[in-house]
Amino acid sequence: MQRRRPQRPVGQMQILHVIHSLDPSMGGPPTIAIRLAAAQAGLGHTVRVVSYAFPNHERILDERCSSVPWRERVQFDMLPEPSLGEKVLARHGRQRVRELIADVDVVHLHSVWESVLVVSAAEARAAGKPYFVLLNGMLDPWSLRQKGLKKRLALALAHRKMLEGASALHVGNDDERKLIEPMGLRVNTVIIPNGVCLEEIEPLPARGSFRASRPALDGHPYVLFLSRLHYKKGLNYLADAFRLAAARLPHLHLVAAGPDDGERAVFEARIREANLQDRVHVVGPLYSREKFAAMVDADCFCLPSHQEGFSVAICEALACHTPVVISEGCHFPEVAEVGAGVLVKLDPQQISEEIVRICSDSTLRRDMGQAGNDLIRSRLTWPRIAQLTVEKYQAALATSVRQPN
Repeated sequence: MQRRRPQRPVGQMQILHVIHSLDPSMGGPPTIAIRLAAAQAGLGHTVRVVSYAFPNHERILDERCSSVPWRERVQFDMLPEPSLGEKVLARHGRQRVRELIADVDVVHLHSVWESVLVVSAAEARAAGKPYFVLLNGMLDPWSLRQKGLKKRLALALAHRKMLEGASALHVGNDDERKLIEPMGLRVNTVIIPNGVCLEEIEPLPARGSFRASRPALDGHPYVLFLSRLHYKKGLNYLADAFRLAAARLPHLHLVAAGPDDGERAVFEARIREANLQDRVHVVGPLYSREKFAAMVDADCFCLPSHQEGFSVAICEALACHTPVVISEGCHFPEVAEVGAGVLVKLDPQQISEEIVRICSDSTLRRDMGQAGNDLIRSRLTWPRIAQLTVEKYQAALATSVRQPN
């Protein structure tokens, strides 16, 4: 006798997210996957996340994601920590997705280059299930030039098929959509931004609490950089810009927060060359309330990245009423449109001038901070974004046809 599936409430979807790792030190993708899945669960959908385990993952996820609303409604399937062979072939990942796929309406893949995404896409195609690929800026021309030969080979062997078999590529903004056009991918795109869980942030930490925890900052205004310490993030431009700004504002400090991803030593050497080590504080990663406290106390947030998909850290700074100075490569034009901050070229002189202008004008900081918070509340909260993804899923289901494996 054929097993009958239990009926689900009208409109409820079964959603499967697949991501290689949920380790918060990996930056934006894990943050996005957890919060999007939780927000979809908060809308009443059944949501699972398949990912590989990492050391101390249960404790770390509990510590750093405990305040994410509706997280407890998400089923997390943690595969064993991957061996080298698993990273290449993703056999365990394929098997788990194959076991789940029959009861799934749609699959959402997070990022591009990991093998578990390729095999999950193949399983979705074989089962005739629509899937979306969240690019996280990884097909931006700047990103493709990094380890370019390896990525071209991966595209030729398997990843282009994964991308073109999707119901849609999920991009964060119109800039990202335009930037991938030269690849000639035969697949639709959908623009869905990232956002903020206001429930995680509010009430905002008391102003001054981060300074109180860092005596070296007592009484000093500071610029905050918060991201992975990676070449991509433009730390060389930040160091040179701060050197120029520090000469004009003798009390200004810089806080650089984030896990080291290969650039910390280079950045600190640059700071020592400028003899500014007493005014630059490299504090390691900040999470949860401590992160938001650092944003609340900052006079401005600065991220001079070579490239971003849709930075969650920028969204969080805006939600904390903090003006932002960000590069054009962050692809966040709304910041300038609403007056929440400024977009700059990767030019230390221009970056420093904007930092000085904002840090010297309390009225400007107040107005920019309010504009940024209004932007988040009106457009960029995770429940609103989750609803948009569900609408895109439903449209894909309405038109989906089985594609060849």
